[in-house]
Amino acid sequence: MKADFNWDDTRVFLAIARAGTLSGAAEAMNMGIATLSRRLDRLESSLAVPLFSRHQSGYRLTDDGEALLERAEALESAGLAFGESARLQINVAGLVRLATSDNLATHFILPSLTGLLDNYPDLRVEVLSGVSSVNLHRRDADLAIRMVKPDSGNLTLKRLGTLGFGLYADKSYLKKWQGEATELLLSHGQYVGWSESHQHLPAARWITRMLRGRPCRLEANTLVAQLSAVAAGLGLGILPHFMARTHALHCVSSDIGVDQTLWLVMHSDLAHSRRVRVVADHLIAVFEESKDSLAMP
Repeated sequence: MKADFNWDDTRVFLAIARAGTLSGAAEAMNMGIATLSRRLDRLESSLAVPLFSRHQSGYRLTDDGEALLERAEALESAGLAFGESARLQINVAGLVRLATSDNLATHFILPSLTGLLDNYPDLRVEVLSGVSSVNLHRRDADLAIRMVKPDSGNLTLKRLGTLGFGLYADKSYLKKWQGEATELLLSHGQYVGWSESHQHLPAARWITRMLRGRPCRLEANTLVAQLSAVAAGLGLGILPHFMARTHALHCVSSDIGVDQTLWLVMHSDLAHSRRVRVVADHLIAVFEESKDSLAMP
């Protein structure tokens, strides 16, 4: 009768292949020779192939045994990696990949990581910023901060707060419109906006409505570039309040209806991973502490 295959018996196979004798393999595995021999017999029975030829000088791999050696070593490597992963989870160690925007990474997340990494010296964090194609389902990242709530997939979500936007301009640009009504500035002013690939964004759609067919004076595909253009006096731009404050820009209007909710998103399979959970809890605390500066002008 054919025995059931036991994954652990591959360790016996590898030990005999490496030692060349039952006694040497038994010593390496801290196991009795009789037990080792029975487990080898069980393995050969389950596979229905002879793995070794027996000689007075020891055990030599058969052709079938040689063919299976590489796969047995692959099983051994996978088992060691599995055990290492479990150890890293218990000890809060290993790599956590976070996908987020450049501006949130620069102003909020990166400056906060010193304390976290000091507390968990075996933890590493990789920040993937400005990468629109990151896909949690493909495990391109472990965590992501999104401004659009995912509506499908095996994901765990946590609302982090609101990212407030306003219409901003530099004082040098506003001098050109001194004495004019705000309505005239909004309808006839020059705008710094998003490039064609980002026209789906709420800010881009708002500017399109204001322009009524006119082109933007300047387009850029990052908020950092738009901030620099607005600060240089090139026109009006929709910017997060916290970024505009860094350049002392004037808020023309803070009620334009393009504020966005920030979501912390992770694959549900990782929700109980200690290394991922530690980073997630840290981010939740950071954004809770910063919620007013993110939302308000």
